[in-house]
Amino acid sequence: MGVIALGAAVAVLTGIGAGIGIGIATAKATESIARQPEAKGDIRTSLIIGCALAEATAVYGFVIALLIIIMLGSK
Repeated sequence: MGVIALGAAVAVLTGIGAGIGIGIATAKATESIARQPEAKGDIRTSLIIGCALAEATAVYGFVIALLIIIMLGSK
């Protein structure tokens, strides 16, 4: 059971990468809006799409972790 838990923990670590990526993207978007306020709409749209993709990666990692626990944990 210990190896299964370790595998699930590694799969959940994708959330850390997603959090860091979203934080950096938000900081850069805020900086871009401060430098060029007239491009606010385009920057916001790109930020939302990028954050959604990064968050999807974290969700996929979580789903994989659950599948590891459910499928391999029942043995």
